[in-house]
Amino acid sequence: MAASGCQSRWDSDGMCPPLLPADDEEMRQMAQEETEQVRSQMQSLETQLEILLLPKDPLDERSIMLEVRAGTGGGEASLWAADLVRMYQRYAETQGWKVSFLNASEGESGGYKEAVLQVNGDAVYSKLKFESGVHRVQRVPATETQGRIHTSTATVAIMPEVDEVDVKIDPKEIELKTARSGGAGGQNVNKVETAVDLIHKPTGIRIFCTEERSQGKNRERAMSLLRSKLYDLEQEKQRSEIQAQRKSQVGTGARSEKIKTYNFKDARMSDHRTKNNYDLNKMLSGEIEGPIQAMIALEQRERLAELSAS
Repeated sequence: MAASGCQSRWDSDGMCPPLLPADDEEMRQMAQEETEQVRSQMQSLETQLEILLLPKDPLDERSIMLEVRAGTGGGEASLWAADLVRMYQRYAETQGWKVSFLNASEGESGGYKEAVLQVNGDAVYSKLKFESGVHRVQRVPATETQGRIHTSTATVAIMPEVDEVDVKIDPKEIELKTARSGGAGGQNVNKVETAVDLIHKPTGIRIFCTEERSQGKNRERAMSLLRSKLYDLEQEKQRSEIQAQRKSQVGTGARSEKIKTYNFKDARMSDHRTKNNYDLNKMLSGEIEGPIQAMIALEQRERLAELSAS
């Protein structure tokens, strides 16, 4: 009889409140609180289980090519691009990742017109893939005499490293030239043609690699970067097709998409996708784990919502 009595009292969440004397109000309240607590824990565990069952991005475990380009803002944009490069270098240090430059083009006033870095380590792409897009800065440039705030931008592209089996490149579509490398390097500089200037004819992608001391290694790095760029083009095409079918807060990952604003006056970094604000100085010091985890959580919520709707 006890079992049938309990069965008749099952609520909609599957919880069976304990049998209590009608006059024991204190025990009744304690039981009710415990029931609510268990119900909340069940809901949290169900959500965690659903997240674990979501299909994983097969690229998440890969290393990446990180490209930062100065955008609007002239010389200030180049300086801002350099600030972003340092931010990612500092974050990589906290993760135990190895960072090396593939190519860097300096701006006339300092900084970088363009910088391409290789970031090797565990699950690099899974954390940095949401950094692709336009990073806008609002601050008073060092060259500004009137104290006016300027707005400049830099574009970040995160490209997973891909193998030769992932991207097939016809050697006939490659135009390869060599040049003498410049910069520090002792006797090897300007005497041996170690730099590689590579052009992919169908897409017009041009890669100039000078960081290694040998032509063979520069060619290998240039080809690796080309594979990542071609793969990224195909991925962006697929993302655009998906984005045309649904509106996502996470965004397309397209380079033209403004994702963050760094406001120096208010010492604030705003992520336009999660609507969260962060301490600017911590961000530039490489403490970007918070916004990264917020983006991962946002993507997980969106994917769960899509599964529920399907």
